[in-house]
Amino acid sequence: RRLYGTKKVGHAGTLDPDATGVLVVLVGRAAKAAEFAVCERKEYRAGLLLGITTDTQDTSGKILSSSDNIPPKEEVLEAVNSFSGEIMQIPPMYSALKVNGKKLYELAREGKEVERKARRITIHEIRILEISLPEVKLEVTCSKGTYIRTLCHDIGNLLGTGGCMEELTCII
Repeated sequence: RRLYGTKKVGHAGTLDPDATGVLVVLVGRAAKAAEFAVCERKEYRAGLLLGITTDTQDTSGKILSSSDNIPPKEEVLEAVNSFSGEIMQIPPMYSALKVNGKKLYELAREGKEVERKARRITIHEIRILEISLPEVKLEVTCSKGTYIRTLCHDIGNLLGTGGCMEELTCII
């Protein structure tokens, strides 16, 4: 706002606080077009850390549980591939979604947890780029509204060892 001397600034999507990558920012009259700048498909590179669960579903959160029981690569590959296609995903408490006018992360920071409804999302493609257990590097092409932190968490849960997101880069 200060740089361009305008009050009107918008963005096309919200990135996790620890994420890197592309975030489209619209300035001035262009801010009105924010809804048209949001891509239906998003692409990310993510690091999944198996054996750890946190309250934020990423490594910046408080550790809730840890496990040394890391499954073999074959099981990890099978679990990751099972998330391809249309799936239901429950948004995390640490998200910018609003409930009764308040952002979920604000409620979470107050120690409150509210029920969130599962939403239909699409994982168009999910590929393992590298496995060096307990770390797994993923590339995910998905619909807007997909939480990669939650995807990592859900993969860890399916494997029975827990999991959280270690890093995230938004490509598109």
